[in-house]
Amino acid sequence: MEKHLDELDLLRIFQEATKENFEEEKEDKVNHPKHYTVGDIEVIEYIKDKLTKDEYVGYCIGNVIKYVSRYKHKNGKEDLDKALVYLSWAIEVM
Repeated sequence: MEKHLDELDLLRIFQEATKENFEEEKEDKVNHPKHYTVGDIEVIEYIKDKLTKDEYVGYCIGNVIKYVSRYKHKNGKEDLDKALVYLSWAIEVM
């Protein structure tokens, strides 16, 4: 006898799969996003190495402005956290 899945069964399956996927995919989207850490060096370290101190500070401050300007319209607190990270990087090299 075939068992047909009803909507509640499908919802339970989806929730379990989503929960497992979320637990596997936990990442630090602010300090170490996966898409910036592929390879042996993080992209920000490469940028820092290639720019002068003033250029790097300008790059960081530009990102602070970007994230602060858009936080209400895009990623909320996550964007403010990113702005803080870029600000701390600028301060670190000053």
